[in-house]
Amino acid sequence: MTKRPWGYLIAGGCAGLVNGLFGAGGGMILIPLLTRLTDLEESKLFSSSIAIIAPICIVSLAILSRTAPLPWAEAMPYLAGSVAGGFLAAKLGRRIPVKWLHRVLGVLILWGGIRYLC
Repeated sequence: MTKRPWGYLIAGGCAGLVNGLFGAGGGMILIPLLTRLTDLEESKLFSSSIAIIAPICIVSLAILSRTAPLPWAEAMPYLAGSVAGGFLAAKLGRRIPVKWLHRVLGVLILWGGIRYLC
């Protein structure tokens, strides 16, 4: 268990809030929050993030589908690439040091933030 039990609640709540408001992005803030607020091992951070985000995305999808039709036809072309990319990342991610995964994630967060500001 974590040294700060509220860390899990805060990290999950923030990830759910961001994911619900923006439709994605909860995982990008989840890794830094889990790193700072919990004593979760670094080797388990990324897989834990995926395990947390998957149900959040399913809940967001269910809620959004009640208010507007989902654009399945537009989304399908991306599905095959997403599945292949996820599979490849899961296999390669184990070979990449966690330190580098953190750096790449940081660069992606910065790039996304700058892109939205400009």
